Amino acid sequence: MEERPPQQWYSHTHSASRLPARTTLEPMSLSDAPHWTAPRALAPVRATVRVPGSKSATNRALILAALADRPSTISQALDARDTRLMAGALRALGVGIQAGASSEIGNCTFVVEPAPLAGPADIDVGLAGTVMRFVPPLAALAKGSIRFDGDEGARRRPMATTLDALRSLGVSIDGGSSLPFTVHGAGRLHGGEITIDASASSQFVSALLLVGACFDAGLTIHHVGDPVPSQPHIEMTIAMLAEHGVRVEHDDASTWSVPPQPIIALDRVIEPDLSNAAPFLAAALVTRGDVGIPDWPTSTTQAGDALRGLLAAMGASVTHRSGTLHVSMADDIQGIDADLHEVGELTPTLAALAALAVTESRFRGIGHLRGHETDRLAALAHEINRLGGDAVETADGLHIRPRALHGGRFATYADHRMATAAAVIGLRVAGVEVEDVQTTDKTLPGFARRWEAMVTGAARP
Repeated sequence: MEERPPQQWYSHTHSASRLPARTTLEPMSLSDAPHWTAPRALAPVRATVRVPGSKSATNRALILAALADRPSTISQALDARDTRLMAGALRALGVGIQAGASSEIGNCTFVVEPAPLAGPADIDVGLAGTVMRFVPPLAALAKGSIRFDGDEGARRRPMATTLDALRSLGVSIDGGSSLPFTVHGAGRLHGGEITIDASASSQFVSALLLVGACFDAGLTIHHVGDPVPSQPHIEMTIAMLAEHGVRVEHDDASTWSVPPQPIIALDRVIEPDLSNAAPFLAAALVTRGDVGIPDWPTSTTQAGDALRGLLAAMGASVTHRSGTLHVSMADDIQGIDADLHEVGELTPTLAALAALAVTESRFRGIGHLRGHETDRLAALAHEINRLGGDAVETADGLHIRPRALHGGRFATYADHRMATAAAVIGLRVAGVEVEDVQTTDKTLPGFARRWEAMVTGAARP
């Protein structure tokens, strides 16, 4: 398949449609925005790196706490742009949320006091998929008009499934099938049965499950279409609901039912974000070093836990001892053939490793990544090839062959995982200039500082 440049959020000449094949599109000039030179590792990286709390768990916890029967506390929550946007959205709907000071690793404590949901309100979703998809069903339970909008790139992310589902339940919504739109909440919702196509994102299912127990008749969701990607995220939603006393009936892979029931308040501690640990662990492979991530859970629904097997398949030694996941490397990186349908968020890091491997890699089952912060498949292929690589976008993934890479610009397209992928490549390739590294503040505040500390040997327990 021919390589396609990705949609470029910085261009002043972009259109809302998908770019045609072979369209020439230069990334933003380095003179137009801050850039960061990814540090090259001159010796094996040996470090212990603490990563902040899971963004996925934090934003689900905030939603559930807002709907619970009494106040609750969320500890070790991620304090980053996506979670601040979620907290801001809930405050706009009337929920009381107090955030404590951010810790050195980027965590904070949220104290959440539920309140009747009401508008009018304006919700800024930024570029956060969890905010743009989880909050509209919540707004349907509010009394008043709730307007949603976000970053320019957010207007291109798939939203039709959530909005059509709410309309089928009788919710009045002004707008089309994407941002901006306005939800006119009536203060309650009957619920019932709906049929959706969630093949573009598991978030569509999670968004409805999180609030289904609050509908008068509960909610039954029937999925039709290709398999739902990123199933671990749905499992996370169901597990967190269960901890709040909410039972979800899930008899087959395409049907979920939530009877009407109270959401019991729960004080909880958020796990570290295992997907955000991916680039740090990758540093061990690239530099033949050793990296440990403390507080790695022994059992979890996070998709990032799949790193254990994936990195081992690429040649790493992976052990879990005394609560810390250790990854070490003594040889060359091996390419892999992997179906990443369930763990697509790991693709950018794995693609960076594949570009530095000694044998080719094929990643499959990730066509849905075209609807993330950017078209990640096109973006990864385009930027790896700009550094001299050989990455080809396939119908549902990437095919990457090893080639000698050189320095150059690496565009991020307002996508945090593109920036961290560039940092991984920069460990071995001198002169990788990362455009807008601050985009990592979306889920990993202070990434550049953390990364530099790890490479220079300052990252210690």
